[in-house]
Amino acid sequence: MTTRRIYLDTEFTSLNRYQSKLISLALVVPGGPEYYVELTDTWSPADCSPFVTDTVLPLLDHARHGRTTEQARTELLAFLKSLGPVKIITDAPDHDWPLLLWLAGPAGLPANVQPEPGQLTIDLDADYAGDEPPHHALQDARLLAILAEKTNPT
Repeated sequence: MTTRRIYLDTEFTSLNRYQSKLISLALVVPGGPEYYVELTDTWSPADCSPFVTDTVLPLLDHARHGRTTEQARTELLAFLKSLGPVKIITDAPDHDWPLLLWLAGPAGLPANVQPEPGQLTIDLDADYAGDEPPHHALQDARLLAILAEKTNPT
């Protein structure tokens, strides 16, 4: 069975990895399913850097995508288990991977997920054709998938 690539992006409260809290997370399978969630119970606007307050928070839609951590964890694990063998790839493993592991919870990621992330050398700020990437986890994960698959389609 072929290992599928999944592209991961997150939005979080600040760049301080030790104080940062997960706001939203997206996983995108090229040409396949997507998973996107916005957490509603683990952070507040007071936790956010000015950049996050001005740029990330206005893009959220809790009415459609908001979940508690418990709900999000259940959905995330079910999504990952449904895909067969997968490798999760990100352009920011120092930020995204620990937040994914945190959301997966004490049991960790399902056995079908490779235990280490793949790292992209893509820089969305430099490689994105627009002025600036959207800073929305789902839109950014989609962009990562498009750029990475264009560069390395196999």
